[in-house]
Amino acid sequence: MQLIKINKTRYRKHLNIVIAGCAAGLIIGSLGISQLLIALFPDASGSHFHWNLLGVLISGVIIAWLLNRYRKHNFMIEVVYVWELKQALNKINRKMLKLKSAASEGNIDALLAMQYSYAGSRLLWELDDNTIVMEELALAQAELDKLAKQYQINLDISNYSDVILKQF
Repeated sequence: MQLIKINKTRYRKHLNIVIAGCAAGLIIGSLGISQLLIALFPDASGSHFHWNLLGVLISGVIIAWLLNRYRKHNFMIEVVYVWELKQALNKINRKMLKLKSAASEGNIDALLAMQYSYAGSRLLWELDDNTIVMEELALAQAELDKLAKQYQINLDISNYSDVILKQF
């Protein structure tokens, strides 16, 4: 997955619309479905927990199906890209201890994965206005740059593929 420049304004606007739409769909759908089930299958004891739960579950499945169905739509490009980037970075973060160990020994793949992680994290944090940890990221990047220079390695994130993580 290549890192691309995202239009922050468009991304935030579309993300907010998707979140609001999902929340509204869940509320309206679950209430509507559960009320329909309660009307069709009333319970003499007055407990309708199972119908309410089923309404929430059905609404959740419908929303997930709709999100998956329209993930390639032009409106969803930035939202889906950021979601997939977060998944890619999570894969790297789960192996970060092993990557740091291998990077200190000059492993090119480990250095490249870490470079991709830092660049991707910087992109995400700028999109989300999360500047609190940018200083920490700058320190980690400086340490990585020092290792790359020490082992005379040019780190080009366009060469990154998540396949290299399998060795760690």
